Amino acid sequence: MAKDFILEIGIEEMPARFLGPALAQLKELAAKSLQEQRIAYNSIETFGTPRRLVLYVKDVAENQAALEKEVKGPAKKAAFDVDGNPTKAIQGFLRSQGVNLEDLVVRPIGQVEYLYAIKREAGRPTAEVLAEICPGLITGLHFPKPMRWGDLELRFARPIRWLLCLFGDTVIPFTLANLTADRLTYGHRFLAKGSLSVANAEDYFTKIRAAYVLIDPAERKELIWRQVQELAAAEGGKVEEDEDLLEEITNIIEWPTALCGSFDADYLKLPPAVLVTPMREHQRYFPVLGQDGKLLNKFIAVRNGTKDYIEIVTAGNEKVLRARLADAAFFFEEDLKQPLAQKVDGLKKVVFLEGLGTIADKVDRIGALADHLAEQLGADEKQREKVQRAALLAKADLVTNMVFEFPELQGEMGREYALRNGEDKEVAEAIYEHYLPRHAGDCLPASLAGRVLSIADKLDSIVGCFAIGIQPTGSQDPYALRRQALGICHILIEGKIHLSLRELIAWAYQGYSEGVELKHDLAQVTSEIEEFFKQRLKGILSDKGLSYDTVEAVLGAGFDDIADVVDRGQAVAALRELPAFASLMTAFNRANNLAKHATGAAIQEAYLEHPAEQELFQRLQALQQTVQPLLANRDYAAVLQQIATIQQPLDAFFESVMVMAEDENIKANRLGLLKGLVELSKSVADLTKIVVEVK
Repeated sequence: MAKDFILEIGIEEMPARFLGPALAQLKELAAKSLQEQRIAYNSIETFGTPRRLVLYVKDVAENQAALEKEVKGPAKKAAFDVDGNPTKAIQGFLRSQGVNLEDLVVRPIGQVEYLYAIKREAGRPTAEVLAEICPGLITGLHFPKPMRWGDLELRFARPIRWLLCLFGDTVIPFTLANLTADRLTYGHRFLAKGSLSVANAEDYFTKIRAAYVLIDPAERKELIWRQVQELAAAEGGKVEEDEDLLEEITNIIEWPTALCGSFDADYLKLPPAVLVTPMREHQRYFPVLGQDGKLLNKFIAVRNGTKDYIEIVTAGNEKVLRARLADAAFFFEEDLKQPLAQKVDGLKKVVFLEGLGTIADKVDRIGALADHLAEQLGADEKQREKVQRAALLAKADLVTNMVFEFPELQGEMGREYALRNGEDKEVAEAIYEHYLPRHAGDCLPASLAGRVLSIADKLDSIVGCFAIGIQPTGSQDPYALRRQALGICHILIEGKIHLSLRELIAWAYQGYSEGVELKHDLAQVTSEIEEFFKQRLKGILSDKGLSYDTVEAVLGAGFDDIADVVDRGQAVAALRELPAFASLMTAFNRANNLAKHATGAAIQEAYLEHPAEQELFQRLQALQQTVQPLLANRDYAAVLQQIATIQQPLDAFFESVMVMAEDENIKANRLGLLKGLVELSKSVADLTKIVVEVK
């Protein structure tokens, strides 16, 4: 009969961000291992809290499925001599496989018959197999920052303190980390006393819940959010959805109970970010908003425990937050005593990166690069002045008390202080926007000044790091260069900002010309950064739903103007929907293969002998004139549609003439025609990268 299997890995509290990936890995490893071991089961589920990872497999077969496999042996004609006796070759094969002659069967391969050994292996008891694979399920888990403890070599998220492993009501007693698995588990650290003896999987879920542990993360999350909403509504307010905060709280608590606290209403005079950041980032509280969207002097926290003595816990949380807000208010008032512009000199004492000068140096470079960008985008003198003012003040809040204490507020405090100092609103907004986007899915800068500052800031960091040999490798990207490159791409694409990536790199590199010793020259830096951006663009285009070969075709035609890549990709995708696309590609690929032999000489009409090549020449000339305005308007779908119309004269050309003619002038002409067509298509995409399915 089938039985349920449960494995619990009891650990010290792990970081919240480790839990979700660990459960996904555990489920994947278990499914793979059971399949490899031929053990049938109904379903696999994983559960977890900060103190435990749980694998639950329902209806597991009591034995492995029997194994039957065929092993290829020698050819039949080599297996027996003229008298029909087994040769040494077949005798050696029988010994190596541990089978008898009657266990062999004949299988033809082509014109030759071969002997195969049929090996049958009875299934082992599942309990035996589980004891072997369970250690691998645990050691196979990977964490961002694993640790060792004691004198053990094992690395895990946190020290393992107990192991529970049951198949039905039987213990699977494997050993790992000086622990032997048994039927004991532990409930909530403070609400449950001592160990719990578990009979089977069903008993485990009953007892662990009675011991104040909600083992299912989905259930904990739903309960927390419901409690938070109910408490907010009771105060006449609401809580905005915050998936990251909710996920984090879910993963640090075993028995959630929400509570509502308050703070002095005088603190509401502070900027909202000054209140929200300590609550959310430092205390993991949900801020409460009124129906008008403004902050109330309320917060909601989630306790890891019951409602017992909740008023004492609430008072404790209020006390902690009161101290945080008092510090914030003090820092805010101190910062306002000096205008933001006067803090710029302080940036000379702050190192940007070793070898790349100070933040003050970076501000100078950003200002120069941003001014160049603004000029390229047609900004007038007044706009360029605002860009320069915003560039000067962009990093000044890094030396404020508030940002020193709450680094998450960089940019937001710069904007706030700028407004309070009477700076122009566009300048203040650009100070904030130049950090955007801060993460995937974040909003993009909306103003011209914000866009050019954001691009300049990010590109300066990327070029500087590549120039001194600091590049992301594997999963290591300590300076978030990938995120910054993605930010630049999204700003250019979404804003339809047409700039040359190669020129931007050159301008940014030029900013490092004085006082900085760079390891790599401009040519190498440009090549490496272009490849770096190419990888980011591959991800962006794939996220847009474009196939891999469409992506290769678009990027193969160049991506110096990043703002164009999505439009060109969508144009290629539309072309692929045409009924005649496959036949068009057949003709085009033939043209491309022959065009590689073209010399580049101009086409001479005198050598266009056949009507088919004369027709192709006329159509190509007309096509070139037609697509030029379309290219100027970046109507790439229309360009490809026009190019597709040349298929009929191209097919006629191939049917009527020999391209590689003996006469060199005629051959050069014909190759030139094909090259002209190929080059025209490459203004949108390198169609040779497209894979055409043969039906």
